This record gives sequence, C-alpha cells and structure tokens, in this order.
Amino acid sequence: MARHAIERLRAGVRGLSRLLFAATPGRRAFALRQALTCAAVAWVVEFYQTPDAALTVYVVFFLNAADRMTSVVMSVVELLLVTLVIALVLGVALFTIDDAMARVACMGVLSFGWLFLASASKLRPIAPILALIVGYGLDLLGGFHSGEVATRALRYAWLFVGIPAGVSLLASLLAAPSPRRLLGRALAGRLRLCAAMLRMHGGDTRRAFAGELAQAPGKLPEWLRMAALEASSPPPDLAALKQAQASSLALMLLVHLATREGGAPLPDAWRIALADVLEPMADMLADGGYPLDVTLPPDAGDAPSPLQAAMLDEFRGVLAGFAAPPPAAAPPATEHGEGKTGFLLPDAFGSAVHVQYALKATAAALTCYVLYELLDWPGIHTCFITCYIVALPTAAETIEKLTLRIAGCLAGALVGTAAIVFLIPAATSIGGLMAIVFLGAFACAWIAAGSPRIAYAGFQVAFAFFLCVMQGAGPAFDLTIARDRVIGILLGNLVAYLFFTRLWPVGIAGRVDPAMAGLLRRLGEMVSAPAATARRAIAAQVLAGGAEVMRDLELAHYEPGPLRPSRSWLRQRRVLLRKALAATAPLLLAAGREAAPGVAFGQRLERVARWIDGAEAPPAVIASHAPGTDATWAVADAALRAIEGAAPGIEADGDAGHVHALV
Repeated sequence: MARHAIERLRAGVRGLSRLLFAATPGRRAFALRQALTCAAVAWVVEFYQTPDAALTVYVVFFLNAADRMTSVVMSVVELLLVTLVIALVLGVALFTIDDAMARVACMGVLSFGWLFLASASKLRPIAPILALIVGYGLDLLGGFHSGEVATRALRYAWLFVGIPAGVSLLASLLAAPSPRRLLGRALAGRLRLCAAMLRMHGGDTRRAFAGELAQAPGKLPEWLRMAALEASSPPPDLAALKQAQASSLALMLLVHLATREGGAPLPDAWRIALADVLEPMADMLADGGYPLDVTLPPDAGDAPSPLQAAMLDEFRGVLAGFAAPPPAAAPPATEHGEGKTGFLLPDAFGSAVHVQYALKATAAALTCYVLYELLDWPGIHTCFITCYIVALPTAAETIEKLTLRIAGCLAGALVGTAAIVFLIPAATSIGGLMAIVFLGAFACAWIAAGSPRIAYAGFQVAFAFFLCVMQGAGPAFDLTIARDRVIGILLGNLVAYLFFTRLWPVGIAGRVDPAMAGLLRRLGEMVSAPAATARRAIAAQVLAGGAEVMRDLELAHYEPGPLRPSRSWLRQRRVLLRKALAATAPLLLAAGREAAPGVAFGQRLERVARWIDGAEAPPAVIASHAPGTDATWAVADAALRAIEGAAPGIEADGDAGHVHALV
C-alpha cells in the first residue's frame, strides 16, 4: 500500500512538472512579451506617480492573448468598457457619495444586475469584472467628500486601465504574431504529430497526440475568425485554411484509428509513406502557405485488407481536398437543438438558477465589504474582490477556482516577500524595479500560458507578487502589505465557499447526462450526414463536447460530500464517455459509405441517448452489421456495441484518465 501511494505521488509530481515546464509552441514568446509589457507599465506608473501601481501592472494579464488581433481587440474593448463603467459610477456617486446606506444599497442592486447578466446572457465572461469595478469604485468614492478629489479619483481610475491598455496595444502591434501565422503553426504541429504517430514514436508522442485530439478544435477557430477580422489575408486563403483546419482533424482521427490498440493498423510501408507525405505539408503550413493537390504514392507495398483499403481511400480523400474548399458551401453544423439566440439565454427569466447565482455572489461580496468596513481594516479589501473572481455557476467550479486562488496567492506572497527581503534593497533605481517586475511577470505569464488546469494559478501568483513588490511611488519594505492581502484573499475564499455550498448549492452532475446524451445524438447526426465536410465538423464538435464533459467529471471531485456523485456514478459516466469518444473515428470512417447501416446506427445511438435522459429502459446490444456490408461498418458496429454495453452500467476498467480516453 505504501509503495502504491509513493508511486501515485511520483506520478503526480511528474504530471505537475510536465504542466509547469512543458515548452509548448509560443509559450516562451508570449511570456516574454507579457513580462516586457508589465515592466513598461511599471515604468509609466512610477514615472507619473499614479496610484494603485500594483493593480495597474496586474491588469496587463487580462489584456494580452497569444495573437496580435485578439490582444488589440481586448485592449480596445477594455478601454471602452472602463469608460462606460466610470460614467455609470459617476452618475450613481452623485446621489450616494454622502450617504453610506444608499451607497451600499446601490452596490447591491448594481452587483445583482451585472451578476444576473453574467449567468443569463452573453456577457458571461466580463460581467463579474464590471460588477467588481462598479462596487469597488463606489467604495473608493465613499472615502472622498470633495467633488474635486472624487473627480480626480475617477480620472485615475480610468488611467488604471488606460495605461496598461495603451502599452499592451503598442506591444501587441509591434511584437505579437498574427492569428494567421499562429493558425499555420498549429496546423503544422497537428500534421507533425500525425507523422510521428505513424512512425510509432514513444509514449511522449502518444501523450501529446492524445492531448491535442482531446482539446480539438482548440483555439484554431478563434484564430481563423481573428485572421478574417484583421483582413491581413485574402478571402481565398482564409477559406483554404478553414478547410485545412477540418481536414487536419479528420487526419488525426484516422491516424488515431490506425495506431490505437485494437484498431485497424496499416502496414509499415503505408504508414511510412503517409508520414513522408505529411511532413512536407507541415513545413509548407509553418512557412505560411498551404498544400494543394496532395496525393499518396500509388503503391507502397502489399495490398492491404478491405478495411485497410477503406482507410487508405479515406486518407486519399482527405489529403486531396486538404485545403480545397467544397464547391458549394454547406450550412455550418450546430450543436443539437441549438439555433441562433439573442443577447439573453432562452431560460433567462424562466429559471431561478440565474437569480440565485446573482444573489449568492452579491451577498458574499457585501458580507466581505461590511466586514472590513466594520473592522476598519481596508488592507483586507481583497476579500471583496475575491468574491467576484471566484463566483462561478456550480459549487465545483467555485471551489476549484478558490483552491487555485489560495495556492497562487500563497506562492505569490512567498515570492513577493522574498523579493522584498533580498531584491528590493538592491533596487536603487527604476530600472532595478523594472527588472524585478520583469522576472516575476515572466514566471507568472509562463504558468498562465500553460495548461488550463494551472493557468489561473499564474494569474494569482502575479496578483500577490505585484501587491508585494509595488507598494507605492518607490521601493518599499512593508511586509504588512503581503500579510493583509493574503488574509483578505483567504477570507474572501472562505465567505464565497460558505455561500456557494450552503445557499442554493448547484451540483455539476446535473449537466453531465444532458451533455452526454447530446454527444451521442451528434454522433448519430454525423453518421447520417451526406457531406464529408459536415461529418468532419460534427466530429470536431463531439471531441470538443467530450473534453467539456470529462472536465466536468474531474471537477465533481471538488464538490462537498452532499453534492458529490458516488464513485460508481462517476465511473459509469467516465466509461461511457470513453466509449463514445473512441467510436468517433470508426463512425467517421464508415459514414457515407452505405445509407442503411448509417440510419440503423443513428437509431441505436438515439436509444442510448434516450436511456441517459431517463426516457427508456437500457438499450439491448443488437447487431446491425449485415453480410455484404462494407468492412468499415464492422469496426463501427464494434464501437457502437461498446457504447451500448456501457450504457446499463459497468464497473470494470472505469477509472482510466482522460489522456487514455482517445488512445
């Protein structure tokens, strides 16, 4: 038992090391640009002596992305939003600046409104930050009883975002790569991974391939949209890259099927021939072009089996049209039952969940506000900020985020305190302070640019670090700053935890089964879709949706006991999800060859989906592979049987991690 625990600890340490130190493409360049931007902002705020220097530098972390266009859009949008928010704060402050009760009431009403929109509208990503700015702005103005001083404070509040937005905008235009370039590099990376898998490289390649497939489509659609917005490439090139994005995912699915254990492995000669074709294509994409009229060698050895011949035909079809858009644009595939929606979600006023979320988050924030006002301890005001940052729809998401926030806060405070003791005394000029900011920002940006599992911790390390080392107009050595900020963050996490786990707690399990049923229905639609481009688009959606469901299953471990599903429930869902994702490649290969089995398979998937929804008894394992049917349907039928066998519930082999779900 002890040995088993030690092995698990070693595996955890190795996994954390891979997350922290993996040199993924673009990670070093992004961290360097982020660190230089933070150092430049530090110089501006120290030169002009603007207040809240630490928070001004920290805003940089919210304004930059991997590509140039997204960074520019974020900087411009933040400037517009802060202008509108300050105008709102000014209008409210005119009536509440001398009345504490009215000010707190306005904070509560405005906070509730913004947080309701965060839960029930498309403002979900930014509404909590707007609620935070409004509440904190009213709090700051409450300390001023002079109109001139309050007006100056609002001007500084605008500079609080305006300075980092301006510097980030300039840095992005000068140094950030274009979305078109990042898209080409990402596509090249996919093809190189496919070539490495075909050459049967080791476990590291297999893990990287599984991770890329599990995260598909990743950021590629976003970069494609940003490239179109930037208008730096002609429309035909963007259409070709859009087709290449779908084709690269289809290639990954075929390679996954050809190289997985129990799949349909190709002969060595054909695998080498395919790898030899993919590698020059990757070089072309990395150099800014895209391949056209790609063909396989006419003969690469012995004649394969009928199933392998079908796989090679599919490879030829994908490669021939790799970057050639179809002549008639097919309607875009959408999620099952999803149509165009307005600003508000369909259930915005029909579900109590949105109101409950807004009430919980607002109550937690106001509790912290009243607490530090009654204690007359403004140094712990970070508890108020924390409540808005960690408030998420479900208890599991909230607890995960506050866990990362606590860990990042403690790490940042430790590093910041060490900098105060050992580095700040040697910083005799603004250049020395910029160097300290640069080193700390680089390390934090490196973490923030890594896996989503640790990215948020990088933000929190930066937050605590900047609060420690940038305390005013010059070098400072007050260790109480770090102490108060850490106490405030811990207090805010505690209050948020109590409210979100004791008042209308929302478990994450309630959205797992509907999502899994939706994935199975999408697989059924993929099998019946007449166009290859539509099938590949649906396959990408299935993989993306599967990654979200796996993420939810992992998050369930953060839930408190009364909300957390049983181990058997989690194991059953994990097994079923693994089978569904494993079926994506064989079903994609078989789809479109014969209509009758496709319809039958769609009906069987619908039965499993209805069972998950609780509408039917568990589906029976029935056969639909008739004699004479295309050989590819035998593999697809076996994958579907595995789904049907997992639906009633199995206990064995259910705790394989998400990395193995696609391998």
